[in-house]
Amino acid sequence: MALRGILVGTGGHGAYWCRAYLPPVLRQGLVDIVAAVDIDPTAHIHAKEGLGLADDRCYTDLERAFAEHEADFCAIVVPPAFHERVVDLALRYGMDILSEKPIADTLEASVRIARKVKAAGAKMGVTMTHRFDQDKTSLRHALRSGAYGALDYLTCHYSGRYREYGSARAYRHEMEHPLLIEMAVHHLDILADLAGGVCETIYAETWNAPWSTFKGDAQGFVVMNMRGGVRAVYEGANTNAHGLNDWANEYIRAECENGTIVLDHRRIDVRDGTGGAQPLALLDRPSWGNVWLIEQFVEWVRGGAPMETEVASNLQSMAMVFAAIESSRTKRPVQVQELLANAMRTEGDA
Repeated sequence: MALRGILVGTGGHGAYWCRAYLPPVLRQGLVDIVAAVDIDPTAHIHAKEGLGLADDRCYTDLERAFAEHEADFCAIVVPPAFHERVVDLALRYGMDILSEKPIADTLEASVRIARKVKAAGAKMGVTMTHRFDQDKTSLRHALRSGAYGALDYLTCHYSGRYREYGSARAYRHEMEHPLLIEMAVHHLDILADLAGGVCETIYAETWNAPWSTFKGDAQGFVVMNMRGGVRAVYEGANTNAHGLNDWANEYIRAECENGTIVLDHRRIDVRDGTGGAQPLALLDRPSWGNVWLIEQFVEWVRGGAPMETEVASNLQSMAMVFAAIESSRTKRPVQVQELLANAMRTEGDA
């Protein structure tokens, strides 16, 4: 039977859940969205048109929606500062949870959420969409194939032009660390995943350009040292004059023993000592990104293997983000695993 779900958040990115991510799994009979919630009633139009929900299944009151509809899970698509409240309510009603990244707006809140989910015996997955996109998955497959020898280091370049207020969604323009919490959470996660290891040390510098409409730092550099010796360098920018490699069109270069693998605007080339560039065919499967992650979540809830991005594992991504924030503040390298361990001791072992 289809898993019954309640969608929390139908405006902003929630509109994509209504119109792009959930409809394919509805057609497969994997889920049935029984209600949707958004504090802005004008955003309910996306749930009505995309998911076919009637007016009486669209709510502005979260607790009322949960109380009036039995559900197996909820999907959280609201700003990070509100995630913990939704998680608390979902656990009270015995639901599993699928949440947009990041887990929460602080490392401490992220650890608390993971602890609460574990204590409740519930399942919670985080939609690290970028890692499961076609181009990044294909690059990961190439690196893990061993065909190009050992990986030495990685670089990732992301640059967007989001200078107008609201062009990156208004709440991001009001955040203290929009680049690291909202964008780099994906990019650092991808780099660690491609390296096949855990990040040990991070050094970061972030800043805000004079012309930025972001409240917090929208530009930054990050240097990462991974367990096993692989290094990575990240350049992220939200307010450049031109978005050379904007969202989903990132440049990633993997320097390997026997080849240089370049991902650029969703194409992958392999270069070696001959000077030539050979295109690498992208992998093919029925779904990618959030649709694939929803499918993984359903399989897990039904008794299958846990998602790679289940909440406890995803604490590593959160630790990298908040280590980068701490490094930018102190101007010193930060030990990522030590930072996470301290947060877990403070908030209770997750």
